[in-house]
Amino acid sequence: MSSAGEVYGFVLALLFAVAAGLVGSIALMKRMLLASDVMSHVALPGIGLAFLFGFNPLLGGAATLFLGTLLIWQLEKKTGLATEAMIGVVFAASVAIGAALTPREDMVEALFGRFHTLSLPAFLIGTAAVLLIIFVIYRLRDQLLLSLFSPELAAATSVRLSRLNLYFLLTFSLTVLVGLRFMGALLAGALVIIPAATGRRLTSNLPHFLVASCAVSVAATALGLLVTAAALPQFSPGPIVVIISALFFATTLLRNAA
Repeated sequence: MSSAGEVYGFVLALLFAVAAGLVGSIALMKRMLLASDVMSHVALPGIGLAFLFGFNPLLGGAATLFLGTLLIWQLEKKTGLATEAMIGVVFAASVAIGAALTPREDMVEALFGRFHTLSLPAFLIGTAAVLLIIFVIYRLRDQLLLSLFSPELAAATSVRLSRLNLYFLLTFSLTVLVGLRFMGALLAGALVIIPAATGRRLTSNLPHFLVASCAVSVAATALGLLVTAAALPQFSPGPIVVIISALFFATTLLRNAA
């Protein structure tokens, strides 16, 4: 790393990997892993508008991502359909709108991301977002687990399931938003999916599962960024990170097969 901005970018990517591992573990247990992949696409219309009108793509992505999250939550409440179905509807509309709005020359960056150097204020904001994600998961862990294994008991103990689901969706969206900078809208959800699936194959013990998911996520991110910087500077780091994550998962399959 040749500059402070590059170091900030690298450290924030690793912090995002920790958050993605935690959120992905809960999402796997809630059977929402595939939802993470489509949630990141909800940011596309905002990113497209940002490129079109020349303002920060993260601001545009944040606006549509969180509006989409609230829309999914409201539709789920009013229609009674599963979260996955609501996410699918919003996802399809978001991809179409985003593809229509994003200038062609900016499409690759919007979809696959690019490693950016960071200013100190941007790094501090990103770090604060990651710490908030970790705090929310830690604070709500008991309620989340209770709602997973016994929704009736959770409701009986005054856990507001609808509000709890909103908090998790917002935390989920914030995690994706932090990853948009270097993973892009197409791949930000992948670092939520693959490390959690890998961690689950390594252990069934809950604390060990959380640690394993985070460790796989951090290792894949660090290796992906280092490989891209050292040997493949012409590539965006997002695809390399996802490929390495997939190789880790494949290793668990081979281990179990042996």
